[in-house]
Amino acid sequence: MISRRLPDLYALELLVAVAETGSLTQAAARFEISQPSASARMLTLERRLGVQLLVRSTSGSHLTPAGLVVTDWARSLLERATALVEGAAALKARQEDRLRVAASLTVAEHLMPGWLMILRESMAQVHVGLEVTNSHRVIGGVRHGEFDLGFVEGPWVPRDVQSRAVGRDRLVVVVAPDHPWARRRDPVTGAELAATPLLLREAGSGTRETLEAALKAYGGVATPVLELGATAPLRSAAASGVAPAVLSALTVQDDLAERRLVAVPTEANLRLERILRAVWLRGRELPESALRLLQVARRRAAR
Repeated sequence: MISRRLPDLYALELLVAVAETGSLTQAAARFEISQPSASARMLTLERRLGVQLLVRSTSGSHLTPAGLVVTDWARSLLERATALVEGAAALKARQEDRLRVAASLTVAEHLMPGWLMILRESMAQVHVGLEVTNSHRVIGGVRHGEFDLGFVEGPWVPRDVQSRAVGRDRLVVVVAPDHPWARRRDPVTGAELAATPLLLREAGSGTRETLEAALKAYGGVATPVLELGATAPLRSAAASGVAPAVLSALTVQDDLAERRLVAVPTEANLRLERILRAVWLRGRELPESALRLLQVARRRAAR
């Protein structure tokens, strides 16, 4: 009974080479394999097809009439297989030209624009799709394959996610210039900050998680006056005197320089520093564009 298993494409390529060179030995040399190995492949192909393809003699080997017919079919099949491989390579190239990135708000607004400008200088063909969200959502998207690369600012990274430090940031307590804390000389203590209703980022943001970790020893954060998923309205609310806010130093540097907000000193043992990290799924090979963006981020951080 003839086998319905598909023939080995490599054996078909060898068969075509026999037809083109007129010799199994020369066909074997073309593929840099031994003559016995080439002969074994031809025997396997004949058994699989149930047709004698070669006449073997002491003077060499040549194709049978059936072998000539099969060779013509093989050429057509190999052309289609080549088209498939080339098409898949083109699809892969187009996929690699699309880089899916997610970044926490602080990174996206204050660091990512500069990184992407540098990336574009060396990889102008890459289209970057950027989603701006909180650190918790970035990690979740990386885990589920929604993003090739993510950037977070939270204090934790799960074990199934690979991470690389790309910079540092710190949280600052800011108030309006006429707020009582703006004139104080002694630092705000952890207990005092924990007891004060604040203007805060939403749960799941790296800013909120860093603050919660810093104040855990003091009972955690008090019920916030206002809790939002964006920094700009919190800065405005703080500047209007609603309450103190705890925000990234990157996000309030212009407000501090122009005296719209005042930074309040905090006690030295209150850990408000944090590491900014790139994250991707552990074990996953990063595309070239993601590796380049990671390199850009780390180089900029080293300055």
